[in-house]
Amino acid sequence: MENKAGCLSSFFQRAKPYIAMISLQFGYAGMNVITKVSLNGGMSHYVLVVYRHAFATAAIAPFALVLERKLRPKMTFMMFLQIFVLGLLGMEKVHIKKLRCQAKVVGTIVTVAGAMLMTLYKGHVINLVWSNNIHTNTSNVPESNEPTDKDWLKGSILLILATFAWASFFILQNVTMRKYTAPLSLTALVCFMGTLQSIAVTLVMEHKASAWAIGFDMNLLAAAYAGIVSSSLAYYVQGLVMEKRGPVFVTAFSPLMMIIVAIMGSFILAEKIYLGGVLGAVLIVAGLYSVLWGKYKEYKEKEIEAAIPEPVKGITENNQMMRLEDREVNDIEMQSSAVAISVPMSQPPMLAKEAPKA
Repeated sequence: MENKAGCLSSFFQRAKPYIAMISLQFGYAGMNVITKVSLNGGMSHYVLVVYRHAFATAAIAPFALVLERKLRPKMTFMMFLQIFVLGLLGMEKVHIKKLRCQAKVVGTIVTVAGAMLMTLYKGHVINLVWSNNIHTNTSNVPESNEPTDKDWLKGSILLILATFAWASFFILQNVTMRKYTAPLSLTALVCFMGTLQSIAVTLVMEHKASAWAIGFDMNLLAAAYAGIVSSSLAYYVQGLVMEKRGPVFVTAFSPLMMIIVAIMGSFILAEKIYLGGVLGAVLIVAGLYSVLWGKYKEYKEKEIEAAIPEPVKGITENNQMMRLEDREVNDIEMQSSAVAISVPMSQPPMLAKEAPKA
């Protein structure tokens, strides 16, 4: 029984990063569905971002103030600049000759191809049992909100920029966690800064005072869910996972959200699922498996390297550290020196003229 309990505990410890990241993708997918309903109802997306960060700050700040009041390091201006520069220079190391790195590269390419296939190719409609019984009320959505070709182009450009910003956020968060060792406080600061920035943008872009009005409806649910689940909780969890496995491990799960959103959208919003979406989902899962396999092999190699003791160090006559990387060679040299010292030196033969006189 003890061995079985130990195996289960060990399996759960190894599976925690995977469970956490898959759960976060479900949380992000729920935010996409709920906010879509709220935005279709007429809520301003600028105001939604403000309320989202405000809810996130209110949810995480009390825990940071209480639990990390003695652990919180000082955030100096020079430290912030150093972290920002390190975040821009951060990258994933790739040894292309190793199989695990090849798996990460190929898996990333396959995952991106699957995501593009889901987005760009539709194909035949796949009729599902539950989608035939769901009818959505689209009469409240004005015809002027129908997307045009110009909107598609603008949206694609903004999504590409958002993807680069999101990737930079992951790298910056990974570097910041090494310097600022208070994850709750860091999450609270990120959400608070997001609140201030979004307020400034909203005051410039949204001129209607009525847009700030919010009641006990879907708008409040969307803001609270996005703030608590998709901001405060998500930033904190992904920071902990990133500290153990790195930013590539965390971002590898992001395309999985597209599959979850497609399934949830067919249930809740009666959105159609196309053949291209199914084929893209298969590619995403295959690419994700390849990336995670490569990251797992890399993680095991780091564990083995960490288990190897550091080389023995000594001090030279000049009080400098000396690494004894090969103890056998050093032992042989020391033995040779000892033998050389213990063997007496032979005297040269005396010459005839130096012979003692009788």
